[in-house]
Amino acid sequence: MTHPPLDGVERVALCDHMAELGPDAPTLLESWTTLDLAAHLVVREHDLMAAPGLVVPGAWGRFAERHRQALTQRDYAALLRTIRWGPPPGLFRLGWVRRVANLNEFFVHHEDVRRANGLGPRAGSPALDEALWHNVGSARWFLTRRLHGVGLELEWSGTGRVLRVRRGTPTARLRGRPGELLLYLFGRQEAADVEVSGSADAIAVVAAARFGM
Repeated sequence: MTHPPLDGVERVALCDHMAELGPDAPTLLESWTTLDLAAHLVVREHDLMAAPGLVVPGAWGRFAERHRQALTQRDYAALLRTIRWGPPPGLFRLGWVRRVANLNEFFVHHEDVRRANGLGPRAGSPALDEALWHNVGSARWFLTRRLHGVGLELEWSGTGRVLRVRRGTPTARLRGRPGELLLYLFGRQEAADVEVSGSADAIAVVAAARFGM
């Protein structure tokens, strides 16, 4: 039996949840509502000129934000239909992009919506856990690039599997399920179900660090 791609599963689940909540529901993204998030996702996949500005600061970032703001004037249901249909032919349909960037994007934003509306951690499938553990490992250097002065390790709770992220002394360790670790490294520290251990100094540095894109 062939299982649907994991990024597609997260995409559909996110769209279903956003449709159920409506355009004015909160998310974990500061002042963004579900409508703001929907506009962001459409820009990411369908606006070739503005999309790079979602991660590049400065003038390009301001350009992307103007495009995103303009999309918030469109019908919410139409935005969700666009997201649900998936990206047009191109980068976001490539296999490795779907497995890493797209899965991360839709998993994290799904949790942005779920947790801002009173839902806690999910029990992911073994396949999803394995995929997210792989993605945590692939992105760990980039997502922790602003962390300095301490070492950092990641542990998949209940398995004994550990990844070294940053060398250094003292060293802190983040322990949790792969999806929770991904959320933490994407800057959702307060929402992520992650245990931080190590010396008091290491924990303090990690707590003050800015993780994410």
